[in-house]
Amino acid sequence: MIHNIKFRAFVYEDESVDEISQAILNILPEAEIEAEEAEGLLEDKIIILSGVVSKKRYTKTFFNTLLEWTDLDKLNDDLERKMDEKGNWFLRFDKQDALDEKWTILDKGDSIHLKVKIAAFPAKKQIAVDKVRQAINDSN
Repeated sequence: MIHNIKFRAFVYEDESVDEISQAILNILPEAEIEAEEAEGLLEDKIIILSGVVSKKRYTKTFFNTLLEWTDLDKLNDDLERKMDEKGNWFLRFDKQDALDEKWTILDKGDSIHLKVKIAAFPAKKQIAVDKVRQAINDSN
């Protein structure tokens, strides 16, 4: 159902790289996290944590946990808006909640960003939306 999951999170000067890394691992336990230094608009130091999870068993575990731990109505309602034309599903999780092993989906703000590539052929928005919606409905 999922080809891969790309993730990214920004760690600001007042945050701990170890804590944000752990928050990512609480969502994607098998993630191999890469760190890159960047500079903010005000010349503040930012660390960008990113990576890709592509093994089927790991993406399947993520999706099953997503269906267990999040508000399915919200997932379903936001699906069209958070899916692009190529079948990429964009999700954001609250960093602090993820550190506490809670999966809270956000629409904006400081978060862990996920780009979930849905396995749909052809790779079109409506086909991907229908696949995810069917999986959500089957899990109810």
